[in-house]
Amino acid sequence: MAKATWDVHDIGDLTGTVALVTGANSGIGYFTAAALADHGAHVVLACRNLDKARRALDELENDLDRSSLELLEVDLSDLSSVSRAAEQFSAEHARLDVLINNAGVMGTPHQVNANGFELQMATNHLGHFALTGLVLPRLLTSGRSRVVTVSSLMHRGGRIPKVDVAGHAARNTWLNYATSKLANLLFTAELDRYYRHELEGAPQSRWLKRA
Repeated sequence: MAKATWDVHDIGDLTGTVALVTGANSGIGYFTAAALADHGAHVVLACRNLDKARRALDELENDLDRSSLELLEVDLSDLSSVSRAAEQFSAEHARLDVLINNAGVMGTPHQVNANGFELQMATNHLGHFALTGLVLPRLLTSGRSRVVTVSSLMHRGGRIPKVDVAGHAARNTWLNYATSKLANLLFTAELDRYYRHELEGAPQSRWLKRA
């Protein structure tokens, strides 16, 4: 009889795989990194604050029976930082088996980042969109890679406008957050649809191009 639930004890041996987890210094990202490392994966902790990331790495190494960990500096709200991080990762790793798009901000006052995007949309969605595209060659190399994007039930309140998708105009901060979480889901669903169709020889998406 099939189990009613699935937990970390059901994770198989991940020896030889490479995982990248954004926002891995705390919360969901931290415990995801711990579970992956504890099952043999080499885990890249991709974080904005390296001081906090180093403390998290030290805690993981002390707590786990086995671990293979490294740090990667990335600020998801800054596309130049995302580009540098992706370039560094790709130069140092020939494959990527698991990408966990986890990092995020929530409920921040209306801010526009250096690229001209609303901060929550920039960090939660656009940064991860760019990162995923830039490391796609490494994901495709591994053959059975997985991309997981952490969203929220608040996506139900999201509204993506036909104009000003990037959020230049001030809106309610919680609407902006919900919209970024909706964007997470739409992006990941389309990424899955595109590559399933590509493998089956179906026409390519008009907007999602291979990196």
